[in-house]
Amino acid sequence: MTASIPDSFILRGTAAQGTLRLVGMDATRIAEDARVRHGLSKTATAALGRTLTASLLLAVVLGKKSDSRVNLRVEGGGPVGWIVAEGSTDGRVRGYVRHPDADLPIRERDGKLDVSGIVGTDGEIAVTRLLDNGEPYTGSATLVSGEIAEDVSTYLGVSEQIPNAVLLGVYEEGGRVAHAGGLLIQAMPGVTDETLGKLEANIRAMGQITDNLRRGGLLEAISRATEGLDLHLAPDAQSARFECRCSRERAADSLKFFDPQERQEMIESGGQEIVCHWCGERYQLTPDEIAALDDQGRHAQA
Repeated sequence: MTASIPDSFILRGTAAQGTLRLVGMDATRIAEDARVRHGLSKTATAALGRTLTASLLLAVVLGKKSDSRVNLRVEGGGPVGWIVAEGSTDGRVRGYVRHPDADLPIRERDGKLDVSGIVGTDGEIAVTRLLDNGEPYTGSATLVSGEIAEDVSTYLGVSEQIPNAVLLGVYEEGGRVAHAGGLLIQAMPGVTDETLGKLEANIRAMGQITDNLRRGGLLEAISRATEGLDLHLAPDAQSARFECRCSRERAADSLKFFDPQERQEMIESGGQEIVCHWCGERYQLTPDEIAALDDQGRHAQA
């Protein structure tokens, strides 16, 4: 279903003599993969697509190792329920929403998808990552808009003390994701008020990031945001993809949390289907595979 959509990718760069650090991402294929995997409604696709993009941008900015993971959770009390995404510095991302079929009408005031309405604003955004000592750390901030980008920006400013600008967008056309992406710009030590003023003016002038993605892709969005600020992009793009860490073995292991009688009922009913909530992958476990779990337990006790 996504064969005609180019692979997603991440670009890195600096501007204003290194006083601005930027990470941009084309997330079109990732957002479309998520839509298909989870059977998402139009507005739920936009909400999860933005969150998946944000989790990868955060992983690049906050991750300390080549495979560091960042877990992003947004819960605002809206119809979609919670939204969870896990991004890794190696470009892998996965995620889901509580109610994939939740949807809302297009907003009358601007003709846009009502992401804020479906997410809600009565709640918080939480980010979990590993510190240098290997201990998990979770920071959070109160939701300010439910639009995801502004909420991620607020989190970075409040919980991480990182001055920043975040742009996220998903554009759907013909029943699928046509464009999706994001941009995170971080102010570094030594940045001047003049540079920040120019950056703010550029972002105001460029309008919606999806409009820029539709016109000229991710490079258009990055160029408009950093116009007049001496942009320098790293020569190589990093590939990014929707990829889960689930497996048939992990699906089978999850049945160990059931008691033996429950597993016996699964065996007698012809097996058990396990659905990964992260990616929607379905594993049909046979009676023999389920029986093997009890055999492993008896061998371990012996």
